[in-house]
Amino acid sequence: MSKRFVSIWFRQLKTDWLTRRQPSLKQVPFVLVLPDHGRMIITAANEPAKIQGVYTGMVLADARAIITDLQYFDDEPGRAAILLTGLAEWCIRYTPAAATDTPDGLLLEVTGCAHLWGGEEQYLTDIAKRLHHIGYDISIAIADTIGAAWAMVRFGKKINIVEPSRQADALLNLPPQALRLEATIIERLEKLGLRQIHQFIAMPRTALRRRFGQELLNQLDKALGLEEETIQPIQPVVPYQEKLPCLEPIVTATGIEIALQHLLDAVCNRLQQEQKGLRLAILKCYRVDGKMISVDIGTLRPSCNSRHLFKLFEEKIATIEPALGIELFILEATATEDLSTVQKNLFGHKGALDDIELAELLDRMAGKIGAQHIHRFIPDEHYWPERSFKKAALNEALATGWKVSNPRPLHVLPRPQLINVTAPVPDYPPMNFRYMGNLHTIIKADGPERIEQEWWLQQGRHRDYYIVEDEEGKRYWLFRSGHYDVEKTYRWYLHGFFA
Repeated sequence: MSKRFVSIWFRQLKTDWLTRRQPSLKQVPFVLVLPDHGRMIITAANEPAKIQGVYTGMVLADARAIITDLQYFDDEPGRAAILLTGLAEWCIRYTPAAATDTPDGLLLEVTGCAHLWGGEEQYLTDIAKRLHHIGYDISIAIADTIGAAWAMVRFGKKINIVEPSRQADALLNLPPQALRLEATIIERLEKLGLRQIHQFIAMPRTALRRRFGQELLNQLDKALGLEEETIQPIQPVVPYQEKLPCLEPIVTATGIEIALQHLLDAVCNRLQQEQKGLRLAILKCYRVDGKMISVDIGTLRPSCNSRHLFKLFEEKIATIEPALGIELFILEATATEDLSTVQKNLFGHKGALDDIELAELLDRMAGKIGAQHIHRFIPDEHYWPERSFKKAALNEALATGWKVSNPRPLHVLPRPQLINVTAPVPDYPPMNFRYMGNLHTIIKADGPERIEQEWWLQQGRHRDYYIVEDEEGKRYWLFRSGHYDVEKTYRWYLHGFFA
């Protein structure tokens, strides 16, 4: 299938924009101006001003001599680029590849998009109707090449459809300006009486190159499709994207769910065929009032299970406000990964980390409480308790096993807390300790367990750990830092709590 491109030309881009903001200017002649060498030069004029002879590049004083009540407003350098960027983002509802075509146009690659609107004629009509409703006077064209679409939109009708592979026929009766040539080349062509493309398109290429240079041939080849030309989208194109336009605006949660399920099935079928799974996805809902609302999800493992993905989105459907109705749904898989086949056990218990059901459960929990509140810890190769574990991803393999030779508390403090302890000497367990203003009398104790520092990380004292139980049956993990001595250079710390 050949590529199809749409060109949109905004005939009065900046003046239409100002008229949208001030509707009272619609029938009033006005211009936009910028200072240039002490004079005010007109950079844009609306249609009522143009009808009376005002044009772009004219000096403001001369224009006011023609129209005494001509209104003028300060222009802003770069305003056209800002407007086109915003309009290109708006056009993403029609195609994922939208680009600006300065100073007054847009270019869209729409290959495979028009059928969602019932064909190219309905597709172009819908775009033109909506932009006209917003307040812009435009022309629009579709063709196999960017050059042909650009030419037809500026030198053809307001809505132009160039049939596939017929761009040469469409260009024949157009002037040389339709090829986007430099002014000097156009001037030379007109001096020789070559005022339409059919008058020189069949001439020998060597003769054209000798008289007009290589640019004429390059631009002609681009328009005819002999040389490839591409656009630079304002946003990267997501490879896995599905659209669903609605015949009638959707205003109910049930309608949103039906549309979402349809899009998920389509995306997951594509992913499954390519042995890929979704990690991040975003659902974009384009409303009738021009606003876009989006919700997104993420998974711990790549997934192409549409039922599971629907459950993740289902939690967020209530946050979508349809207002007057949603006219277009777009689902994008913004991050994907290759699917890896996990070997299943014929016997044995379920629930291992490779279990898909566990991953899906964690996905649903993350959707409810936030992924930042779910953590997995694995053992790390250090002796000190606060360094002996680390946060890890769900599928990260263990480099070492958990040390189970001695009991460890369920809750280990990130930093040991200094406490006051009464203890016999030299290595007897403590008798009591004071923590956060409360005195705890110890009735049971076990220890000591000595843990040294890693000399290759830092030098310091060793620790003698004790497991103690107070009169309330609560168990704590205490340690003495350093040897017991009469100068009392050692310190006691609380490091953890047992369940």
